[in-house]
Amino acid sequence: MTRVRIKDIAKMADVSVGTVDRVIHGRSGVSEASRKRVEEILKQLDYQPNMYASALASNKKYAFTCLLPQHEEGEYWTDVEAGIRQALETYSDFNINADILYYDPYDYHSFETAALQILDTNPDGVMVAPTAPQYTKPFTDELSERHIPYIYIDSNIKEEPALSFFGQNSHQSGYFSARILMLLAGKEAQSIVIFRKINDGIVGSNQQERREIGFRKYMNQYHPSCQILELNLHAKYDTEDNKMLDDFFRFHPDVKNGITFNSKAYIIGEYLQKHAMSDFNLMGYDLLQRNVECLKQGSIFFLIAQQPTLQGFNGIKALCDYLILKKEVAREYFMPIDLLTKENIEFYYNK
Repeated sequence: MTRVRIKDIAKMADVSVGTVDRVIHGRSGVSEASRKRVEEILKQLDYQPNMYASALASNKKYAFTCLLPQHEEGEYWTDVEAGIRQALETYSDFNINADILYYDPYDYHSFETAALQILDTNPDGVMVAPTAPQYTKPFTDELSERHIPYIYIDSNIKEEPALSFFGQNSHQSGYFSARILMLLAGKEAQSIVIFRKINDGIVGSNQQERREIGFRKYMNQYHPSCQILELNLHAKYDTEDNKMLDDFFRFHPDVKNGITFNSKAYIIGEYLQKHAMSDFNLMGYDLLQRNVECLKQGSIFFLIAQQPTLQGFNGIKALCDYLILKKEVAREYFMPIDLLTKENIEFYYNK
């Protein structure tokens, strides 16, 4: 089928090419009669403008801002940032840039402060890893009031829906992890342990809390008699972890199965290696290098991965699709729940 050109539409509507271009791109300077005539012809022809070419021709600049938790190099969010950088390079023709701001995940006021900084700059689009809903809501309410589209990454707040969400179904992920852990533990297991990183009662991630909810749901359904123990390690004082682990295993020598829902499974994994505790089955999340080394050495039995680089890339891509290319964006994009062992970890990287 021959592509309909703007000059063909102009001839059919008996208007100038400039008038057709203004109608297609929603600009002013067109009489109501001419606009209706052009729109009717566009509808009849089912005309789809080349938004990619239009975006390039407009030469408009787009400023995005990403709000992520503070982290050290090599941690989970490092890969998210790598994905953001890849997207900026891929879509560089569209004159986009993205500033990255950080907040302390164990301090809700830190999120509020960073959110105010973002609002002061009035960006075209935002990608945010949300904190607790009651502290995220004032920020997203203001973004909505200003008609600034925002993307959730890593964790979702369905009560405050974003343009789109990129991450795992955290509840389902936790449910799945319980099933796998209990396959390891066996039906006779009387107790398991959940290791947390926590500071002043704050876990620091909606994702982790929802994973635990899903985990406990499975346990209540299928292993209600299995005792779930908890060990809250210090989120900001890693030097105290070894003593707490010493005390735990001294008082609970029969516990042989455990899980952590954050990305620092290596803290427990390296402890198990140091103390030659090869009979303990540990599950964790995310492909931090230290986690992977523990997986290869056998001190972590399973890791669940969720492709953080792809999340960062697709978050920026979604903003470009929506704002620049005028595409519809799905409300949720769930990452796979990938279960990795020392036998398949190299294949996963190669993939």
